[in-house]
Amino acid sequence: MYPFHWVPGDGRRHASLDPRPCRCRYPAGALVSTLCGRKVVVDHSEVAWLWETCPDCNGEARRLAGISGP
Repeated sequence: MYPFHWVPGDGRRHASLDPRPCRCRYPAGALVSTLCGRKVVVDHSEVAWLWETCPDCNGEARRLAGISGP
């Protein structure tokens, strides 16, 4: 639906425009470029999706999705 995908890595949930090789999620251990300008290693541990969302990725994802506000 949107051009970005959410991915947990380096202790936060980030968003990325990188294509997903399996079309469902990034493989664990893959290096992914994020909307905040970082490169993170994908983590699919039990708690990874409970991490805080990266505020910079969130802001850029909202802009790409056409959503305004905080």
